[in-house]
Amino acid sequence: MSVRSSPRQGAEVKTLAHPWYRFKNTRYAGIKTTMKGTHPIAPALSLSAFLRALRERQSPADFGLAAGPRRRTPGLRREEVAQLCGLSVTWYTWIEQGRDVSVSASALARLARGLRLSSAERGYLFEVAGRRDPERPGHRDDPPEEILACVDAIDGPAYILDRTWSARRWNAKASLLFAGWLDDDGEKNLLRYIFVRPEARSLILDWSSRAQRVVAEFRAAVTAYSDDPDIRRLVEELRLGSSDFERCWETQGVLAREGGERAFNHPTVGLLHYQQVSLSLAGWPDYRLTMLLPAPSLRDR
Repeated sequence: MSVRSSPRQGAEVKTLAHPWYRFKNTRYAGIKTTMKGTHPIAPALSLSAFLRALRERQSPADFGLAAGPRRRTPGLRREEVAQLCGLSVTWYTWIEQGRDVSVSASALARLARGLRLSSAERGYLFEVAGRRDPERPGHRDDPPEEILACVDAIDGPAYILDRTWSARRWNAKASLLFAGWLDDDGEKNLLRYIFVRPEARSLILDWSSRAQRVVAEFRAAVTAYSDDPDIRRLVEELRLGSSDFERCWETQGVLAREGGERAFNHPTVGLLHYQQVSLSLAGWPDYRLTMLLPAPSLRDR
């Protein structure tokens, strides 16, 4: 049976047995393919170039494979990578060719394990593929003491938050500024402090708009941890315990964390203005250092 009942003279007849038809209608479990043309897309090119470089710099002996006199390919062969990672040879070849194929997180994890990637290489693999690593190890290890202690070298108020936005370390000036949060008896989670402790409402100038933005920033920040039980419990607790948090959460706002001027009405010192700067800790992406520096308007006076 032919696809075309009356092909024009000289035209190629594509039958069900034709290689093109079999290729176009091939499907692998868990893999979605799209045939939109012969030109690779940019993200696929980035992933294909990275995988090719990884494959070519691997030593076959490290994987118990014989080099052999007939081996002309540098590093591993494509079929060897597919076998080591438990993947289809055809599908892996498509990736290296830059075809528009959708790669699942589980397939990327098999590639990372099979090729014995370092944590940095694994992170980059998931980054260029646009996937979240299901085994992301960042929050399992705390930064070393010397990293946490960096807040003591900062002249203004400074603190370090973990993935749940709980303070892990802060300096003396932060403790003096944030009574009810960073003093000895304070609640260490920033969201609980903002929405539960009455001190926050009187300290933070324009509390309502700042609270709304904090929730939108938190939602964006924890997208990578949607299955994290600690994050789920925190959100559920706040939604039940604070009508203000529930209202902010239901707006579905999503904003990137950014710095800028922050104003506080301290009960003893009075009005304070700072420039907030937040940085991720290199090697510990789940942790952020926040510093409150003198506002530019005050420095210029």
